[in-house]
Amino acid sequence: MKFFIDTAEIAEIREASAQGLVDGVTTNPTLIATSKRKFKDVLLEICEIVKGPVSAEVVSTDCEGILREARDLAKLRDNIVVKVPLIAEGLKAVKTCAEEGIKTNVTLCFSPTQALLAAKAGATYVSPFVGRLDDVSENGMALIQQILTIYRNYELKTQVLVASVRHPGHVVEAAMMGAHVATVPFKVLQQLAKHPLTDLGLARFLEDWKKVPQ
Repeated sequence: MKFFIDTAEIAEIREASAQGLVDGVTTNPTLIATSKRKFKDVLLEICEIVKGPVSAEVVSTDCEGILREARDLAKLRDNIVVKVPLIAEGLKAVKTCAEEGIKTNVTLCFSPTQALLAAKAGATYVSPFVGRLDDVSENGMALIQQILTIYRNYELKTQVLVASVRHPGHVVEAAMMGAHVATVPFKVLQQLAKHPLTDLGLARFLEDWKKVPQ
């Protein structure tokens, strides 16, 4: 399973990349706003650090506007993936993007039927938001299993990108189900390496080493 980091913070991307944990990056308007920098400046700097897919989200909600933004974004760097909302106008735009060779990440997916439509339209990735489903007492990871089953039934090429990941458990379940990608906040990426027995064991080894004649 590939790891994308879900952030627009350059320091986090650099650190996670140095750890070998970044296959790609996902951004959204909220994350860009947090950076307090110009959208294209942030995007281009991310693309310099990470050579894998970098998702950049459009803000138009009509097909014509989405396509205009998508074409502009795709011209910036070869590894940019255009993030499109899962709405009817978005699906129309995704179909045209697929025909033009523009990679897309269809976002804000909350049902298996939405995911099926995204794949039919030609999306490169679909992003089901598991944490937000958990927030409203639905089972986010059950949706991932449904989507993967449907895609495998029909050999659909769209990759399942597990989004709105809140904790390591989401990552483990996604990997066990065979999801293609999990996009994970920096904090959760760091939690993946943590275990109390690792810390205790290391502390003991270091204490014992002090007793060894030097």
